[in-house]
Amino acid sequence: MVKFDAVEEVGVIKGIEGIMAVVSIPRKSACEGCSLGICKPDEQYMEIKALNPVHADIGQKVKIVMKSHTYLKGSLIVYGIPALALITGAVIGKELISHYFVRLDPDIVSAVTGFIAFAVSFIAVKLWSSRSGGKTESAPVIEKIIDETG
Repeated sequence: MVKFDAVEEVGVIKGIEGIMAVVSIPRKSACEGCSLGICKPDEQYMEIKALNPVHADIGQKVKIVMKSHTYLKGSLIVYGIPALALITGAVIGKELISHYFVRLDPDIVSAVTGFIAFAVSFIAVKLWSSRSGGKTESAPVIEKIIDETG
């Protein structure tokens, strides 16, 4: 059986915010689908907030560790909920709501309700992630400083 303990990334400290550090990591990162609301996509890099127990300073290269179950949960929320909402909205639109709009093609009603459900799910995920963003138990953690240069 394969066991996944953690997702590791290497990045550079861009800022310090109390016990958290803003870390810039390459965009190809596994944190790309994070649902915690701490990721800010950029052109080639993403910025994430990570706990800084090693007291790393701005400009230092660090190793970040995130629990694999946190990553998997985030991926499921970010990708799974909107996909499920799109499909559910489309089915409800075609089977139930299209009966109220008899002059419209049921496929158009299905598409519209599917996309509305999709958009609402993104808003719900964003609200959820902004509420859970302050929880430190699910935040990535800076494990060690790789070098001392800035």
